Amino acid sequence: MLWSLFKILVFVAIIGLLAMGAGYLMETSGGVQITVAGTEYTLGPLQSVIALGVLVFAVWLFFKLLGLLIATLKFLNGDETALSRYFDRSREQRGYQALSDGLMALASGEGRVALTKASKAEKLLNKPELTNLLVAQAAEMTGDTKKASDTYKKLVTNNATRFVGVRGIMKQKLAEGDDETARKLAEKALELKPRHQETQDVLLNLQTKAQDWAGARSTLTAKLKSGHLPRDVYKRRDAVLALSEAKDILDDTASVEQQEYAIEANRLSPDLVPAAAMAARAYIEKGKPRAATKILKKAWEVQPHPDLAHVFAEIAPDETPEERIKRFTALTRIHPENMETRLILAELNIVAEDFPEARRALGDVVEKQADARAYTLMAAIERGEGASDAIVQGWLAKALNAPRGPQWVCDNCHDIQPEWAPVCQNCHSFDTLSWQTPQTPEIATATGVHMLPLIVGALEDKPETVEVEELEEPQADEVIEMDAEPVQAEAEKPA
Repeated sequence: MLWSLFKILVFVAIIGLLAMGAGYLMETSGGVQITVAGTEYTLGPLQSVIALGVLVFAVWLFFKLLGLLIATLKFLNGDETALSRYFDRSREQRGYQALSDGLMALASGEGRVALTKASKAEKLLNKPELTNLLVAQAAEMTGDTKKASDTYKKLVTNNATRFVGVRGIMKQKLAEGDDETARKLAEKALELKPRHQETQDVLLNLQTKAQDWAGARSTLTAKLKSGHLPRDVYKRRDAVLALSEAKDILDDTASVEQQEYAIEANRLSPDLVPAAAMAARAYIEKGKPRAATKILKKAWEVQPHPDLAHVFAEIAPDETPEERIKRFTALTRIHPENMETRLILAELNIVAEDFPEARRALGDVVEKQADARAYTLMAAIERGEGASDAIVQGWLAKALNAPRGPQWVCDNCHDIQPEWAPVCQNCHSFDTLSWQTPQTPEIATATGVHMLPLIVGALEDKPETVEVEELEEPQADEVIEMDAEPVQAEAEKPA
């Protein structure tokens, strides 16, 4: 209502100004003198203005007629669309102007204005390959998902716009949470444009969420070939995917092919701890302990890790504690000052009942960088050396409030995971878990703060070395129960 009133007021003001201008010109003296063929014509001020307007119109009409003449000559020379192009030129210009205005409105966030301009451009241009995309995006902005979906389906029917249509429907399915349909559409979109980076990333993410490891490896190879992924990153992620294909390697039903996937994953990325552990277990199953040892030593050189030590213990499950200490020298001499190495040595010597040597192995760990595992080991050492219950309880009390040490932490969302996985359980990011000490408050530890995790069968022969008497304080009881269960479970494994 206000806009209409404003337009009326503007119109009246323009008419008034024109009338004032005409009156001013009529009252003004002088004019313009024109001589044509010896005849002199004198025009007053108002007549001069009118003559100028007539001249401008005549020039415009001349060029229009000239254009029509040229189009007619082209038509007579065989150009069948020359005349139709001439008459449609104005319509086309208005259509492109509407299209331009619609794009500007879309960029400005004015969805309804963009939709109106798109409809106008569609009528004037009759080029759906240009206007349908604007209509679809404007409909999405205004919340009209049905209209957007119908428009994307129209785009799919045109070869020139099929990729845009498939991609648009794919994004709608992603927004709706229909990952399965979105994955199929992403595969189709990648067939249409194999080098499209965004589609590659979306498809890879959906394939890893669906645990389609073979398909994800194919998409990863496409990213490498298109130059969207560095080769070193490709090798690492391909190893993660190969490892994921072999994730059932420890099951009784594990096939030879799965074992080979584990070995391939380790070959692709020797520093990947889960791959090294799984490949070593595959070689143990094949009866190749030397190959398993070689893999574990190479991975330990990159990063000492408790999982590597556990698998190294599985190579010879029936050895005595003294034999195990001697065999573990192949690992412990690589990074002797590393905290994980010192903890492993302490655990091994506790099982061998060499408590002074276990204390020496820990060294100054409990003063500088102790975690719950180190304090628990100190409690076991004190108990083994005959210390009083108060001293043992003191170490266990420290373990309750101490950090839990390195764990699998997502680099993207910083969520702590109980075990390694190719995809973060919290944010579903691919290949973002790394072994590190979390900076956030911890709830659970990946290592379980369990004491003597390398022992396989040794506790059955020497239960008195790790038996801890019942303590009076409730907190100490909780710690003993927490730590004793994993030890007993490890001890009860069949040799």
